[in-house]
Amino acid sequence: MAALIDVSLLRPPPSLLPFSKPSPRPHIHRPLKLRCSIAEGRTRFPPTIDGGELATVDCVIVGGGISGLCIAQALATKHSDVAPNVIVTEAKDRVGGNITTVERDGYLWEEGPNSFQPSDPMLTMVVDSGLKDDLVLGDPNAPRFVLWDGKLRPVPSKPTDLPFFDLMSIGGKLRAGFGAIGIRPPAPGHEESVEEFVRRNLGDEVFERLIEPFCSGVYAGDPSKLSMKAAFGKVWKLEQNGGSIIGGTFKTIQEKNKAPKPTRDPRLPKPKGQTVGSFRKGLSMLPEAISTSLGSKVKLSWKLSSITKLDGGYKLTYETPEGVVSLQSKTVVMTIPSYIASDLLNPLSAAAANALSKFYYPPVAAVTISYPKEAITTECIIDGELKGFGQLHPRSQGVETLGTIYSSSLFPNRAPPGRVLLLNYIGGATNPGILSKTEGELVEAVDRDLRKMLINPTAKDPLALGVRVWPQAIPQFLVGHLDLLETAKSALKDSGYDGLFLGGNYVSGVALGRCVEGAYEVAAGVKDFLSKYAYI
Repeated sequence: MAALIDVSLLRPPPSLLPFSKPSPRPHIHRPLKLRCSIAEGRTRFPPTIDGGELATVDCVIVGGGISGLCIAQALATKHSDVAPNVIVTEAKDRVGGNITTVERDGYLWEEGPNSFQPSDPMLTMVVDSGLKDDLVLGDPNAPRFVLWDGKLRPVPSKPTDLPFFDLMSIGGKLRAGFGAIGIRPPAPGHEESVEEFVRRNLGDEVFERLIEPFCSGVYAGDPSKLSMKAAFGKVWKLEQNGGSIIGGTFKTIQEKNKAPKPTRDPRLPKPKGQTVGSFRKGLSMLPEAISTSLGSKVKLSWKLSSITKLDGGYKLTYETPEGVVSLQSKTVVMTIPSYIASDLLNPLSAAAANALSKFYYPPVAAVTISYPKEAITTECIIDGELKGFGQLHPRSQGVETLGTIYSSSLFPNRAPPGRVLLLNYIGGATNPGILSKTEGELVEAVDRDLRKMLINPTAKDPLALGVRVWPQAIPQFLVGHLDLLETAKSALKDSGYDGLFLGGNYVSGVALGRCVEGAYEVAAGVKDFLSKYAYI
């Protein structure tokens, strides 16, 4: 699953704000023949994938979630001269992975990730998928809130807000400021957790009131175990490169100003400010549009049972509605969760499989409920409406819910007139016990929490629209994550499995936008590999 609450829902202080990779040269394409076979006595699988007597497959992408589809789309739009024939296989009967949009009774809601940051790579994918006119963006000026001492307090959205917001004390702000410029303890000689890094650099208040709920919202994670380097690498690099967060920020700005500015694709929309995006009919429009564009290259209900290495490629064997099918391809990209990839890769490399089996995916529930507008407490109403992106809840504040998205305020046409639609996340690394709760108990827990800060205690029970429990939701980028990932990649390479790539959110990052950026990076890697192969 991509990040729960998009990373821009709660921004760190401006001093913490972070700040991407091209692709190479001409080549000669030498096609690799695809072989398809089917077990005797079953319906015969046609000897072609896209018509013609013999299909040619340059890359098989295992997994039809957003990462797999976007890798295929990137290959089609940027590298079709090297990889014109790509197949995406998906074990389920639908594409999109954990992107799940539901529309019913005048409501439209998400049961997985809820939005994305409209970065240029993300917008490129949107435009190339034909969804530019369906893009919807939130109001960049909409407030974001953190619960502290029983009150929802706005988060600073720009440097001029810093002196005035009441989420932190004057002493906490001064400590953060001094730490950001480098007046703080030196870095230890080990990989720091998010908690260690933030407390050392910016102080206890920034950690407890901003970063800890931020980690809950993005990773559903425990910041005492998350790796700063792996989970928030751009901010980690600021201190590495500039001696402090502010020093690294200035150095990054200087380097960007010196470097020639790349020409921005004129097709891309220009979002205003820091905001989040979705589509007119929800996030599922993106995987569906890409799948429609790829057509018969997407194979649903194809469950991969084995991979074997051949001279010059790989053989993949699937259980499909048509029977047992085997494909041969020069390259393979695995975008399935690491624990599934581990089982499939174990016959190839026990070391790689062992590393992949160690990534942890905690459970998370998405609870979607609706109240009449008058159920919102008066102090949370702005100009007669519930306005804002949503709210996050530090674990110290006595509530179980990780955070709440104001879905009907964030994007248009998400709820009937007079109703408020709220998407709530509960569970995560610090609360795996949600797996023992019934749907009714999860709704009760969320409703009980909301009545402490957003909903009138005397309001009627909410309308429960959907409860979706993800038993293994989001990969945790724990201390040692990057080492484990490198161990898996190196083990495959050292065993001679070139052309077998690892992708997906445990590789690229959990935010939806990072999955798309990672897809372009993997596609470039596939292109480079096939380009070299063409010269052999």
